Amino acid sequence: MIRGHPLRTSSPMPNRAVLPIDETSSAVTLRRRADAITWVRLQIARYGLSYADLAAAGVFPSQQRKQLKVRYRSADGQTWDGEGEMPDWLQRVVNAGQSAEHFRVDS
Repeated sequence: MIRGHPLRTSSPMPNRAVLPIDETSSAVTLRRRADAITWVRLQIARYGLSYADLAAAGVFPSQQRKQLKVRYRSADGQTWDGEGEMPDWLQRVVNAGQSAEHFRVDS
């Protein structure tokens, strides 16, 4: 156990902590999230990483991906740019017999 925190173990990843059963799942999720953020910050400091290092390694989504136009939109507002694998929401309606073209956005 790491000193000062009863839920942390010597495991390098914070999500491996043994948690009391009586805690609610949202409290557990928030604690695990906070522990993960702390772990990431420690690793960044340990290895002297910068935002530029992480961006160059592909850690963050590409800006180009964000700029692609929406080509398909569901009634619920879900979108797809037409690149890559068809998203689940569109695949389900196609499997049900609906044409993907029905969801195509006019350019």
